[in-house]
Amino acid sequence: MNPKTSRRNFLASSTGFAAAGLAALANPATAAAQSVGIKSGDLPDLTIKEVKVYVADISKMHRLNSSETGEIISVVTNSGIEGNYTIGDRSITPGWLEWAKPVLVGKSIVDLLPVITSTTGMKGQAGYDARLSRPPAGRGPTGIGMPAPLGGPAAQGPGQFARGGGSWPNYYTAAADVCMWDILGKAVNRPIYKILSGGTPTKERMMAYASSQHLPTVEDYVPDVLKAKSLGYRAYKIHPGGGQHAQGPPIPSYIGHMEEIREVRKAVGDEFVLMHDPVQQYGRFEAMTVGRLLDELDYLWFEDPVRTTDQEGLIQLCAALNLAIHVGEFLYSIADFAEYIKRDALDVVRLIADNVGGISGSMRVGLLADAHGLECTPHNWGNVPDMALHFHIELTLPNSYWFEMPFPAEYADRPYYKDKFRIDADGYVHAPTAPGLGYPLDFDALDKMTIRIDR
Repeated sequence: MNPKTSRRNFLASSTGFAAAGLAALANPATAAAQSVGIKSGDLPDLTIKEVKVYVADISKMHRLNSSETGEIISVVTNSGIEGNYTIGDRSITPGWLEWAKPVLVGKSIVDLLPVITSTTGMKGQAGYDARLSRPPAGRGPTGIGMPAPLGGPAAQGPGQFARGGGSWPNYYTAAADVCMWDILGKAVNRPIYKILSGGTPTKERMMAYASSQHLPTVEDYVPDVLKAKSLGYRAYKIHPGGGQHAQGPPIPSYIGHMEEIREVRKAVGDEFVLMHDPVQQYGRFEAMTVGRLLDELDYLWFEDPVRTTDQEGLIQLCAALNLAIHVGEFLYSIADFAEYIKRDALDVVRLIADNVGGISGSMRVGLLADAHGLECTPHNWGNVPDMALHFHIELTLPNSYWFEMPFPAEYADRPYYKDKFRIDADGYVHAPTAPGLGYPLDFDALDKMTIRIDR
C-alpha cells in the first residue's frame, strides 16, 4: 500500500476533530469546563502564585538525550494545583525561572494560555534550524540573546537567537504552555487529550513502533529488531549508526546502512513494518540511493534523509520515491511548515513539541497538516513527561497513527514517575486516565533524588 495515497483516507472524519481542536486552543478554560459540564466561572482559582524548579540527580540514569539536566519545572496556582514539565531534556534552557517569574506569577491561566503561544512567525536569522545558545559567561538569563516574554522580539547577539525567531515560541513559552495545560486538566480531573478533543470521540490507544538507538555496528541491528519483535512490537525504525562492521576496513557509512536495511528486512519478513531515520546525515546522492532500496524493500517511511535546509533536495526525494518522506523535527515556525507543505518538500509532517510551542503550537501544526491532507507524526524521544506531552497530541489529532517508543523502552523510565510507557500484548500503548499529563510525579521518590529546589 502506498502511504502517499492511503494517508488521505482519514479526511472524511477529520472535520469534527479540527473544529474541536481549534475551539479548545481559542479558549482552553472554557473547553476544559465544558468537558465536565460546568461553566468556566466554576473553575478553581487558576492564578499562578509560584514557579520553581526541582533539580534531580540523574547521573546514574540512561539519558536518551545527552543534554538532559534533571530539571523539572513547577507552576502552582492559588488553588494549590501544580503543573509540571521537564526542561533541559532536549536542549539546555538556561534561566527559565528568571523568565517565568515576571511573565507568569500573578496572572491567571485563563488569560495566559490562549496568548502565550503565537500562531505565526517567520524563521529566524539562523535559518530553519536556529538554536537557542547558552548565554555567554557573565551574562544573566535576561541578557543578550534571551527570548522576550510572550514571544516578543528577542535581543540578539553573536550566535544568540530566539528559538525560531520572529514571534514563534521558544523553549521558555513551550514549557510554560505544557505546565498550564497540565494544571487545566487537573482542575477538571480530565486528561489533556480529552479537553483538546472537545468531546469528539478520540483514540484510546496508539500502535507503537520500536525506535532504535544509533547502534555501534552493522551487525547490531538484526539482534535488536528480533528482540523488539519478540516483545510484541509490530514495527521498528532504524536509527543508523556509523555504518561500520565490527571487523574489517572502513566503508562509506551509507553503504553500511544499506546492508542494515537489507538484513533487517530479511530477518523480520515481508509483513513487519519498517522505517529508516538517518537524522539528516545523507547528501542528495546518498539519500536517493538509500531511498530506492527502501522502496524496493517496502519500508514505510524515510525520515529526515537530508538536511532540512536542503529544501530542493527534499522536493526531489518526495517526487522520486514512493515511500513517505517525514520532515519537520528541525522546523521551528508554523510559517516554515506551511512553506514545506506548499512546495511538496515533505509527505508527512513531523514535529517536536518543545520546538513549536508545546501543546498549543503542536496542535496548530498538526491541524495545518490535516487541512492539507497530510499525516502528522509527533516525535517521542525523551523522558516520561516529554513522551506524555507528545502522546496527548497524538491521541487528539485525527491524522496521527503511530507512537514512537524509544527502544529499549526502559531507557525512558525515571524513578520519580511510577508510570512507565510499555506496549500491551498487541503492540499498543494505552492512553493515560489520570488528569492533566496523566503521568503524575512520585514526590516521595523525587524528594530522595532532589539536589535542590530553585525558587
